[in-house]
Amino acid sequence: MISPFDHPWLAGLFADNAALTIWSPERQIAHMLAFEAAWSRALGAAGRIPPETAEAAAAAIAAWPPETELLRAGTARDGLPVPALVRALKAAAGDAAEAVHAGATSQDVMDTALALTLQETSGLLALRIDALDRALGDLAARFGDRPLMGRTRMQAATPITAGDRIAAWADPLPRHRARLDQIRPRVERLQVGGAAGDRAALGDDAATVIAALSGALGLAPADRAWHAARDGIGEYGALLSLLAGSCGKIGQDICLMAQQGIDEIALAGGGGSSAMPHKQNPVRAELLVTLARYAATGVSALHHAQIHEQERSGAAWALEWMTLPALAVAACRSLDVAAHLLGDIERIGPA
Repeated sequence: MISPFDHPWLAGLFADNAALTIWSPERQIAHMLAFEAAWSRALGAAGRIPPETAEAAAAAIAAWPPETELLRAGTARDGLPVPALVRALKAAAGDAAEAVHAGATSQDVMDTALALTLQETSGLLALRIDALDRALGDLAARFGDRPLMGRTRMQAATPITAGDRIAAWADPLPRHRARLDQIRPRVERLQVGGAAGDRAALGDDAATVIAALSGALGLAPADRAWHAARDGIGEYGALLSLLAGSCGKIGQDICLMAQQGIDEIALAGGGGSSAMPHKQNPVRAELLVTLARYAATGVSALHHAQIHEQERSGAAWALEWMTLPALAVAACRSLDVAAHLLGDIERIGPA
């Protein structure tokens, strides 16, 4: 375990259980199986496979118990889990094997599963943004009229109120909420491209298959495959970093306000020191700064993953797998920690 998000003890600081569940291997395979079952049924709806054969295949897919070691070995051999998955599903389907994965490709499976994951992530982010916005409103109601010294370039400037600073913390949230609403249709889309992204294997039935899939999975149809056009994923990653960054701004300000000698804020709880029992470290505020900086570096890697050669890349795609899940968990964790941190504030302004 080398990720801090699921490390035995570091996860106590970094883990976000709701986000980790959304991005878990179990959830990923559930989405891939949902695609495969919907695909078989869509082939039946288009008349490419007898409907009863399609339904038998879909039932076998839904009943297949995921075999992690099989998928692990297949990924080591093939560079991704889908070929091994499809072989197992065909074996499970028996006489209905012809209705399993016919005309689909590995990227159709995995990118549609990713779109379903982003759909769930976006729902969680929306709830978290709204919760943080409410927490900031509550904080302003409690302490907004308290005096503070305004500071520019970390030097005393002119007097302000706590409400002025809280307003700066809250200001980006409606824009982030709007960005999330705007981006969702661009990433919550089916991936259907086939071998080279041109849907040639489906022929004149492409529209029927896509419509059936869209209805079954709750994802928008895409005019064309996005195998090698990853701008939506890059844009989503940038939004994740912006969310973490806005929370990091809150955390950084609270860290500075909590400094001894400034003492502009009092926090409940806090972290202890093994050597200095008198200290109460602003752990949650520091975590927000860490997560914001981590997310910013993740965006760089994710944007490198936009560089797909020709119609599909193995290297760029794998870099996306390494980067995007952690970036999503970091953003979700940031929003949750920020809202809880605001609830820990017992005083703003002079003691």
